[in-house]
Amino acid sequence: MKAQIKIFMLSIILLSSIWITPQKATAQISVSFQIFYDELSPYGTWVDYHDYGYVWIPDVAHGFTPYSTNGYWTYTYDGWTWVSNYSWGWAPFHYGRWLFDPIYGYMWVPDNEWGPGWVIWRSSNGYYGWTPIGPRISISIAYSNHYNVPYNQWTFVRSRDFGRTDIHNYYINSSNNVRIINNSTVINNTWINKTSNVTYNTGPDKMEVEKYSGKRITPITIKESSNPGQNMKNDQLHIFRPQIQKNRESNQKFAPSKVTNLRDVKSVEQKRNTEPQKQRGNQQVKKQPQQQRAEEPIKRPSQQTNPTKKTGEEMQEQRVEQPTKQLPSQQVQPVKKVEEKRNIHTKKQTKKQRKDSLI
Repeated sequence: MKAQIKIFMLSIILLSSIWITPQKATAQISVSFQIFYDELSPYGTWVDYHDYGYVWIPDVAHGFTPYSTNGYWTYTYDGWTWVSNYSWGWAPFHYGRWLFDPIYGYMWVPDNEWGPGWVIWRSSNGYYGWTPIGPRISISIAYSNHYNVPYNQWTFVRSRDFGRTDIHNYYINSSNNVRIINNSTVINNTWINKTSNVTYNTGPDKMEVEKYSGKRITPITIKESSNPGQNMKNDQLHIFRPQIQKNRESNQKFAPSKVTNLRDVKSVEQKRNTEPQKQRGNQQVKKQPQQQRAEEPIKRPSQQTNPTKKTGEEMQEQRVEQPTKQLPSQQVQPVKKVEEKRNIHTKKQTKKQRKDSLI
């Protein structure tokens, strides 16, 4: 009896150790909302935007689109997760929402819930597509057929190309978005994270993607980093995803150290106009030898001699200068000499005949 009690107690201790260990391994770091303001300030501009409060505008090139530019989707145990190549990508693509301003482009509205990617998913015949969820949109509305987003804000790829790390090379031209969306359905594979009590969409079904791509997909493990950032290492996604404390103490105010007036921010049109100048400036520095060759005097088409005309003139000059190619007048000349000899001989004979006749 005593032996059975000891065995029972030992089993309880072992089970308790198994239960406790994962909890320690998955324990998240808890930080304040201030971390967004401090960590993202070097990579963009904070502005006070209408009734959204402080929003962040990234310092990126014209044409930037969240969950489309400079990154890719990878399958993890949390679903399809956006892996950004931006050093600041750990925050705006996994917390908060993106809104689109027609003048200033995309802006990020911070929030405290973590997800693999806050997007709406759609599936069409041979296509997968996604678009950012706007701020203050509930999950029940976002993952339904009642939430409409402009056609040009969607990103689509062929189903066979989904899951590539170079997926940006396979985006479908946005001119096809209307046709694809009208023949698509919303993907509603929701999942509830019991640890954080957050609901999100895991995206396309893994087995379906395997069928289209013809490749086996092995889920990637997410390892929580202790410092801001993210990177792929040994088939694991190391990412900083702390618990964000949205509530603040009475004597503490969370705010960016610098807030820029929206009127002082470059518009999308200004970025478009200034980027070609920057690119030309970079090319002049990086491609100096080519520039030197380009600066050599080059004749414009109007200044260059017509090759056909020039060849004709040269041929005429050659016909005049070369003795072998005689003109028609020169070719008749020998015939004239023969006729003259004949005439002289005839004249001589006529004189002799006249002399003989006199005798």
